[in-house]
Amino acid sequence: MIRIALATTAALMAVAVLPAAAQQAVQPVLLDGTVLDVSATGTSTRVPDLAVIQAGVVTQAASAGQAMQQNSAQMAKVLAALRKAGIAERDIQTATVNLSPQYRYVQNEAPVITGYQASNQVSIRFRDVAKSGTILDTLVAEGANDISGPNLTVDKPEGALDEARVDAVKKARARAELYAQAAGLKVDRILAISENGALPPSPMPVMAMRAGKSEVADSLQVLAGERELNVTVSVRFLLK
Repeated sequence: MIRIALATTAALMAVAVLPAAAQQAVQPVLLDGTVLDVSATGTSTRVPDLAVIQAGVVTQAASAGQAMQQNSAQMAKVLAALRKAGIAERDIQTATVNLSPQYRYVQNEAPVITGYQASNQVSIRFRDVAKSGTILDTLVAEGANDISGPNLTVDKPEGALDEARVDAVKKARARAELYAQAAGLKVDRILAISENGALPPSPMPVMAMRAGKSEVADSLQVLAGERELNVTVSVRFLLK
């Protein structure tokens, strides 16, 4: 998306903002020409190299202690499976731990506690996206019954964002040249550039499930695809 603002002036004052403590006189810079403001969005693409999922265990029991005990035992198997699959400790992080009573509701009667539900969920980063499907299958086999993701993203997007910045400036320059030609002018120089916001790749949700072993397919495939990264810049040109 490109936004254009065009203004003709005999003298445009560009004033630098000084600290109040400096108490110095500011000298205006006089510009003789036409000022053109262009906003342009640059893009670049990358294949996602990081998959993030939330995986955990939900258990129910008659008492809070039993629910937590069962949950802890089942979660230990899930964590052991992750470590056995080669997931580093730095890529496993506890996301949520929750214990809540379960109620039976009857009209015109006070709710009655029928048991307790315990849940424990961890956030897991897979640095080999192609293997994330296999690991998800393993997690379910080991008792994980609350899974969402994977979210596919780019681990280090800085290089791709720089490419998008260059693309944005090129697009802004090309559009400025077009407007200058249409107005019978030429682009003299760039007066200012500002970045409106670099947009890292939004995570791509692939699946969310809460299921038992029998409800999951034998083999889950996760396809990385391609992600688009965007940067928007505003450029002020001087036309003569």
